[in-house]
Amino acid sequence: MENNHVTVLEIDLNAIDYNLNYFKSKIKNSTKILAVVKAFGYGSNPVEIAKHIESKVHYFAVAYLDEGIALRKAGIKLPILVLHPLKLNFEKIIKYNLEPNIYSLDLLQSFIEISKNLNLKNYPIHIKFNTGLNRLGFSKSDISKISTIVNKQDAIEIISMFSHIAASEDLEERAFTLQQIDTFKMLSKALITNLKNTPFKHMLNTSGIINYANEAQFDMVRLGIGLYGFGNDKQITTTLKNVLTLKSVISQIHTINKGESVGYNRAYTATTKIQTATIPIGHADGISRQLGNGVGYVYINNQKASIVGNVCMDMIMVNVTGINCCEGDEVLIYKNKEHIEDLSNRLNTIPYELITAISQRIRRVLKEC
Repeated sequence: MENNHVTVLEIDLNAIDYNLNYFKSKIKNSTKILAVVKAFGYGSNPVEIAKHIESKVHYFAVAYLDEGIALRKAGIKLPILVLHPLKLNFEKIIKYNLEPNIYSLDLLQSFIEISKNLNLKNYPIHIKFNTGLNRLGFSKSDISKISTIVNKQDAIEIISMFSHIAASEDLEERAFTLQQIDTFKMLSKALITNLKNTPFKHMLNTSGIINYANEAQFDMVRLGIGLYGFGNDKQITTTLKNVLTLKSVISQIHTINKGESVGYNRAYTATTKIQTATIPIGHADGISRQLGNGVGYVYINNQKASIVGNVCMDMIMVNVTGINCCEGDEVLIYKNKEHIEDLSNRLNTIPYELITAISQRIRRVLKEC
């Protein structure tokens, strides 16, 4: 179905290149890069992102099966790691030549069984260790069982071992992070000792590349939010280029007299005469209701316009008093990464939540070079 929504998310592929090269400068030339394009490419367009950088990275990662299938159907050939595979999807993972993250003995045995039934040989899998995030992963007590199970078959092959740092962006947790790194080194060494092959290793995410490239670069790093312009660090974010700009237009301008209310539940009542502009974007598009009533703001003709009243499902109203604007004028809902960071701080959340919440009904457009 053709998307004619006037609200669009503009994606700057040149900025993607710049950010990718920035993080490449932080690691060795021999270190591989896995680009994370889960959650619709962090709210952007995973297919276009993947197509654009396929020749510049070594791996992709998605959270779930359907995300990987979408990339394969779009013609992406690079290896794709599925971070959270489900047992019921194993056959489709194999059908689309995706690589599962195996994090439990049950999953390992089940995937081997299916692989044997399909007469596969050395199908690539990834082993995840839990080193302190306590979300998914094998523990030390599983190592001997893993090697025993793997070594008596040839249907699958462990090609990588990895883990996930819990607080890579928080230097106050450096001691804990270094402990995680040491634990991963110990666990991976113990498993490799008992395997017939030597899998490659990876542990660092965006913040890890920034803060722990010397301690835990290993063979590959996983670049997620940094690719899209956020470094989980104010200085780094300033250095990176803006990738996402959310734009709309003014649908109508109203004069609101003193004592008149605006929007659902009359959440705002004017204490003086003002002008408001109605914009076709709302909480169904990913604009949090918590941004209503003056918490959030947009940019119109380079001036801030605060959100007035409650955020509606499909619309917001903003205060344009004193702003020279007309119906049809452009509105920057998310002007740049600094704007997104400020709004996320006002909501006591993180930029991830704002950008991944951008609805798929909003049209995605690529910024012209």
